[in-house]
Amino acid sequence: MKIKLYFVLSLILLLPAAAWADFEPKAYYTVDGDDFEESETINDAQAPLKVTFKANPSNIDEGTVPSYEWKFVKDGSTDPYITRYEENTEFEFRESGVTAVSLYVSYGDGNDPELISTIRVSISTSLLEMPNAFSPNGDGINDIYKAKDNHKSIVEFKAYIFNRWGQKLYEWSDIDGGWDGTHGGKPVKAGVYFVLVKAKGADGTEYNIKRDVNLLRDYTEGFSGE
Repeated sequence: MKIKLYFVLSLILLLPAAAWADFEPKAYYTVDGDDFEESETINDAQAPLKVTFKANPSNIDEGTVPSYEWKFVKDGSTDPYITRYEENTEFEFRESGVTAVSLYVSYGDGNDPELISTIRVSISTSLLEMPNAFSPNGDGINDIYKAKDNHKSIVEFKAYIFNRWGQKLYEWSDIDGGWDGTHGGKPVKAGVYFVLVKAKGADGTEYNIKRDVNLLRDYTEGFSGE
């Protein structure tokens, strides 16, 4: 009996102590210059959206070295389309839909990873509209011809302005940029011009917009192109 008891006590002493740590996973991202952080859900975000995921460990036992797994799984699937193995990881979402980003942690070889938490990222479907007119008269109202402010989840964008003879006057690739109604540093005449836009949405939608652009230099309070 004493031999058995001694064996059990010796076995307990030889077993490694259980590893322990606390985690507070969060997602960090920036929209229009404002910084945000979420621990559960990012709702109806626009692509491209760059997100940094941090495990935020604390109270780690001495000698404990956690191993991390960030698994990215789309809604409707059970298998991750990407897995990252660092404490902090950055990912740019460029496709619409919902992705569950789950953090798993394990301690040492042979230990099964433990699910710590899941952060869901929802990326909206795309939307892109171009106005048919603008008034670059320096009044601060509708002075720049650009995509309407309601655009969503556009991951590729290129726009061109032509005159009625087919001469290219301007082009831009920043969806928030636009044309100020000049060419060669000088204002062009009021009249009808032409815009061509080639773009792609996060949902795979291909945009090929072709339309007339009315350049108006007369002041109209509250004017906005449709």
